[in-house]
Amino acid sequence: MTESFSEGERPPTILSFTKDLPNLCSLAGLLCAVLAIYFAVVGNFPASMIGLVWTVVFDWSDGAIARKLKNRTDTQKSFGGQLDSLIDIISFGVCPAVVLLSYGNFDIWFVPGAFIIVAAGVLRLSYFNVFGLIGKSTYQGLAIDNNGILLVLLFFLEGFISISLFTALLYASIVLLAALNVAPIKTPKLSADGWYYGIAAYAVVASLFYVWRLMQTVS
Repeated sequence: MTESFSEGERPPTILSFTKDLPNLCSLAGLLCAVLAIYFAVVGNFPASMIGLVWTVVFDWSDGAIARKLKNRTDTQKSFGGQLDSLIDIISFGVCPAVVLLSYGNFDIWFVPGAFIIVAAGVLRLSYFNVFGLIGKSTYQGLAIDNNGILLVLLFFLEGFISISLFTALLYASIVLLAALNVAPIKTPKLSADGWYYGIAAYAVVASLFYVWRLMQTVS
């Protein structure tokens, strides 16, 4: 929804929306995503996965915070929705693409997989922005934040199987996630408190595991 302003009426400034707590939470998630991308580029995949899993936590937190705030204006809600969507494509489309490219040593053969996951994310989020949920709690296609959740889980195997096998598994998983993002299937929106606490616990456990992996690398 685009809000119009009459002549002489000044719209709010861009930075004024950073005072909105859910937006600050979204931006914290973006910082985690940028760190995940950076560490993927330099080949530090355990650190990248730590950044990615906390991106998911902040992505879930902004919505939880927004639902508890009763005094947000329609403009704040609309802006927050757009901000969240744009950050999602970076976090769960671009970031997995960079992880795939980096793990493949930026070989040209990994570009199609990177394009597919980003394109699927753009299509999936554009569709959601136009049509929204099916009913009150159902998505069409796999919600894009699941890309981050499942990629972090997949990297638990890295180091325990051969590099060639893991590389093939990573490529196949990226393509599969992209297909699920745009598939004509219904998936539930996991927004209840129990699911939120579950993803927070998952982030803590995953972070501890990847910190252990980092310590193994140093030692």
